Amino acid sequence: MHKTLLPEGWSQPKGYANGVAANKGQTIYVGGQIGWNGQCKFEARDLPGQVRQALENIVAILAEAGAGPEHITTMTWYVLDRKAYSSSLKEIGAAYREVIGRNFPAMAVVEISGLVEDEALVEIQAVAVIPE
Repeated sequence: MHKTLLPEGWSQPKGYANGVAANKGQTIYVGGQIGWNGQCKFEARDLPGQVRQALENIVAILAEAGAGPEHITTMTWYVLDRKAYSSSLKEIGAAYREVIGRNFPAMAVVEISGLVEDEALVEIQAVAVIPE
């Protein structure tokens, strides 16, 4: 089981955790996933659609290890345009809840200048821990 870390007196973050403590167990490291499907084809051209696909890719990889979204302890999101990210938060949040559920790992979002795949708008890395 994971424990969310929230220092006394701090405001509750929305959609993420400031920190997560995980019990001993198997750790799964998910390499950066972009918004293409398992056949390396982009079906979505918008940021929320690519976020949804990247999250679905993460869930599929976790399933190969017998893990699920509830085991994710941290995620790092790399976006090309933070303004597009901010203006799409409602749609991104809906996609997140549909794919990941109400599991809120420690997260960071970083604006970058480019990704290896020209059509990619986002890349998401994740770490998960399956408790013993």
